[in-house]
Amino acid sequence: MHRIKKTSGFKEVLTSDAIDFVTHLHKKFNPERERLLNLRKERQKDLISGHSPQFLKETEPIRTQSWAVALTPADLEKRHVEITGPVEAKMMINALNSGADVFMADFEDALSPTLENILQGQKNLKEAVRHTLTFISADGSLTQGKKYELKEKTATLLVRPRGLHLLEKNFLVEGVPLSASLFDFGLYFFHNAHEQVKQGTAPYFYLPKLESHLEARLWNSVFNFAEAELGISQGTIRATVLIETILAAFEMEEILYELKEHSSGLNAGRWDYIFSTIKKFQHQKEFIFPDRSQITMTVPFMRAYTQLLVQTCHKRGAHAMGGMAAFVPSRKDLKANERAFAKVREDKEREVQDGFDGTWVAHPDLVPVAAQIFEKTLGKAPHQKHRNKEGATLAPHALLDFKITDGKITEAGLRNNVSVALQYLNFWLEGTGAAAIHSLMEDAATAEICRAQLWQWIHHGASLEDGRPITADLYQKIRKQELQTLNLKREQDVVELLDGLSLSDSFCDFLTLSAYAYL
Repeated sequence: MHRIKKTSGFKEVLTSDAIDFVTHLHKKFNPERERLLNLRKERQKDLISGHSPQFLKETEPIRTQSWAVALTPADLEKRHVEITGPVEAKMMINALNSGADVFMADFEDALSPTLENILQGQKNLKEAVRHTLTFISADGSLTQGKKYELKEKTATLLVRPRGLHLLEKNFLVEGVPLSASLFDFGLYFFHNAHEQVKQGTAPYFYLPKLESHLEARLWNSVFNFAEAELGISQGTIRATVLIETILAAFEMEEILYELKEHSSGLNAGRWDYIFSTIKKFQHQKEFIFPDRSQITMTVPFMRAYTQLLVQTCHKRGAHAMGGMAAFVPSRKDLKANERAFAKVREDKEREVQDGFDGTWVAHPDLVPVAAQIFEKTLGKAPHQKHRNKEGATLAPHALLDFKITDGKITEAGLRNNVSVALQYLNFWLEGTGAAAIHSLMEDAATAEICRAQLWQWIHHGASLEDGRPITADLYQKIRKQELQTLNLKREQDVVELLDGLSLSDSFCDFLTLSAYAYL
């Protein structure tokens, strides 16, 4: 009935009951998952035909009626600072001990999904829930190496499974690969739900890459089924949805509504949102973004999206969570740190003034920086959901205002996209999904922007600020030059991947779909 490859060492994760549980999830929900993925393709065809996204007429009653999401559990009330990272033991321990309110353990953009990484991550989470997770540094034995262990008080744990579009090729049900989302969610929920409820908390999740309220409805059905199967009260699970696709921005209220009894808010997933915008409007030759560094949170379409998110969440009693501060502090360059900290403070001050209830950081050293800003404004208040409750007022065109005043494509920006994409793909193929590159924590989302911009610039005839056209030849010339400065273990695979992503006539939906075949 089902088959999984190379499983030695993870028997406590892949128990027969756990395998049966995820198999049941697959059989019950995979057909609808596949239908919704096909619906994504149909919506993309509509965009190519010239149809602009709109707020849905058929769901207008949801936007006009009075309703609210479920009350927030006590340990999710305060979410001023959330730290994110992959499900690797040392990083998990440091994040849980960081002083952040929440730690999001990530199976998605921050993890290279080798089978060992996925199963080790599940094992780590199982131990973290039971407060037994430890890590011994590789420079010695138990008596010589440094030991990392959890403090008595740790951040509230949330888990992000992989997106609905991804498969777990190592787990087959009747010859068909299992949905990676159902695999990640199912194993974690099966092993930890009862233990978490016993401890006075519950299974909390972040849901990535949703494009419609119908996908939120599918997740809500999964949650109801999982709770019933394990004899856990309906509504115990809580999920925060990342609004990181431009189509989901037009359905934020509907997404909250579909998950109403399981919802704990929305998050402004800024990097994937930029990538999604390039992807969804790939056919528009007049729409060309400048350097990635110039697509800030204050440009019109990003400003509109975050304002709408806050208004929507607070209208419905949900948390509005801000975006990522990706800076990685250096122990050697204190001046560079202070310049970066100033930018982080500016970003977080804007978020708290806009009404966000909390924000994301990628490094423990940024936790006190962000915490201080939210505490200065909110004091002892866990959130500011009582503010900005007038509801959504933005017109659809505000979300589609892609003008970036004085935006330029520079050679430095082109080189940075090539360099980051090359380095990140190499890290990913080597088993690392989050890596510090040029003092920024790069993950799959930021790499997606880099390769999407390369495709967009080459295929739509963009030019550098000095007038040179960005052609396939120029890209290949710069790629060769950048490779000479790097030492990539998987160079041949990386070049093959990035050339395919950048030069192919068609736009690949996700780089991880192409790269997964190389793992």
